Amino acid sequence: MSVDPVIAGLGGDMAAWRHDIHRHPEVGFKEHRTADKVAGLLREFGVEVHAGFGGTTAVIGTLRGARQGTLTVGLRADMDALPLQEKSDAVYRSVNEGVAHSCGHDGHTSMLLGTARYLAEHRDFAGTVRFIFQPAEETLRGGAELVRHGLFEEFPCDEIYALHNANVVPFGKVGVYNGALLAANDLFRIRIRGVGSHGAEPQRAVDPVMIGAQLVQGLQTVVSRNVDPARRAVLSVCQFHAGTAINVIPESAELEGTIRTMDKDVQRLVLERVQTICRGTAATYGCEIEFEHLLSAPATFNHAEQTEVVRQAAGRVVGPENVVVAPQLMNSEDFAAMLEQRPGSYFLLGHDGLTCHNPAFDFDDRLLPVGVEVFVEIVRQRLA
Repeated sequence: MSVDPVIAGLGGDMAAWRHDIHRHPEVGFKEHRTADKVAGLLREFGVEVHAGFGGTTAVIGTLRGARQGTLTVGLRADMDALPLQEKSDAVYRSVNEGVAHSCGHDGHTSMLLGTARYLAEHRDFAGTVRFIFQPAEETLRGGAELVRHGLFEEFPCDEIYALHNANVVPFGKVGVYNGALLAANDLFRIRIRGVGSHGAEPQRAVDPVMIGAQLVQGLQTVVSRNVDPARRAVLSVCQFHAGTAINVIPESAELEGTIRTMDKDVQRLVLERVQTICRGTAATYGCEIEFEHLLSAPATFNHAEQTEVVRQAAGRVVGPENVVVAPQLMNSEDFAAMLEQRPGSYFLLGHDGLTCHNPAFDFDDRLLPVGVEVFVEIVRQRLA
């Protein structure tokens, strides 16, 4: 691995920024302190700043090269943390109860800040770079919200790139993938309305707990018996709420879960089958079942030309032998909303240790200069 010594020299500052952001995590659309820090640093670097885009906490930075060019490259980082209690022993662990940077967005934000600082000091490129600091990735709504508010109309980008740390790729390697790298995510809620009764008189009830249990079992057949085994899909019921007393059969129950798919045909099939099973179960047990589609986020689809750009850029940083084909994952990412609007690519930086979303996860500071140099190499290639 060969990192530019100037970029390597930014490592200490980037680590300090990250530790400060890590210590003060904020959940989606509430990243006020983080956004203020980002905007302040960008202004120090000489980057043009637009804060609060779309009425959110988003920060958009614009940097024009020393040479004229028509192409604009967007680089994106997510800023939000997770609503969970941190279990790290780091001296900079979260001071905000029940909120933690257990995914690595503190690292992503610091890497994009480092990229902005380096490029502001080395403007020998032709064209424009947009630094997009996005809120609320963990909700899968932040990217779509920026797009809805006209992100690419107000801040045009010809193409766009983003990254994520991932222990499914070995440390020291960069994972790239042409096509759907991450899954679409459809969140759902199912409400069951039956008839409540005394726990000693179940014959007088239309028991939503029993019906819900049957429904959970039935939904598991959708992937195993309806989806082609050669195609990817996951259906998980993640919450089941019913009742408040130990001796009362409740009148209602509620299920919530997620559907992950890689292509739109399978996505449509699974959603249709889930609703059909709900209707059939309601008819079978004489109850009411309501299916609510809470959110639909598309698959993260990388474009061929831009993925080759990442492959070449990463090869210059870590060596071509350390650029690997990333495994397709059933995780989801709302950068997908931006990739639906503009060609681009999302790539993975390999790291050791715990997986993201573990309460003890902490971003590896050794990745900071690597991520910066890959971003810088992308800019050098596209804005040469």
